[in-house]
Amino acid sequence: MIAFPAGAKVWLAGGATDMRSGMNSLALKVQEGLGRDPHAGAIFCFLGWRGDLVKLLWPDGVGMSLYVKRLEMGRFIWPTSQTGSAVAISAPQVGYLLDGIDWRNPRWTQRPAKAG
Repeated sequence: MIAFPAGAKVWLAGGATDMRSGMNSLALKVQEGLGRDPHAGAIFCFLGWRGDLVKLLWPDGVGMSLYVKRLEMGRFIWPTSQTGSAVAISAPQVGYLLDGIDWRNPRWTQRPAKAG
């Protein structure tokens, strides 16, 4: 797991994104589509159309980093946006998101097996 700074601003891009896009294309989408500076230090997350692949664009101070995560089973919990705008979440919530946990309401859902 990548440790993001606790005070880092994280933006989830609304809607699905073409996962063939690379670092430059995603930075351009941040700049033109979301109206934000891709080099300002915020982390931008993009979801693929199937819902099992996410890309994170993160300026780490030295340059730009692009991280990709795919879930083998299940889908990422993603907000629905009619306008295609971004939703802000915290750095701990992005940790839940990348683990496939519902970041809106993280809770323990596993139930113990019955004894005997």
